[in-house]
Amino acid sequence: MRNLLATVLCIGVCVSANAQETSVPFGGFQHDANQPVEISADSLNIDQGTGQATFAGGVQVGQGDLRMSADRIDVFYASSGGQIDRLQASGKVTLTNGVEAAEANEATYSVASGEVLMQGAVLLTQGPNALSGENLVIDLATGQARMQGRVKTILQTQETAQ
Repeated sequence: MRNLLATVLCIGVCVSANAQETSVPFGGFQHDANQPVEISADSLNIDQGTGQATFAGGVQVGQGDLRMSADRIDVFYASSGGQIDRLQASGKVTLTNGVEAAEANEATYSVASGEVLMQGAVLLTQGPNALSGENLVIDLATGQARMQGRVKTILQTQETAQ
């Protein structure tokens, strides 16, 4: 009976998650966007005219507990003050926060708003559970995320996770 109840519960959750949009927690922490952003890469090109810096080759970004890696990351600065406005990542993008990881073809991190938009073949893993879709919007201030576009999931029941 317990197995049947777990199966019915899993099917109900899987069917509801196989929609066009679903909300999920991401990290459950308060991210401080005022922390310094540390970037390492194989190369750096700077365009003074546009206020853009391009990091390429094994790019690693860190801000507090948040980590991002990609083949290329373009950094756009605000028009005044030299503050980072946003980072645009492309090619094998991975965003991690502890045990959670999200992968996508590209991502945009708007530093001031604390929002990350991941696009293209998004895969979010949270422990043994996985969720996929076309877009993932993460609000780092609240620790909440929204998966959009033909959302699919695999949820492990307590018995199958062992």
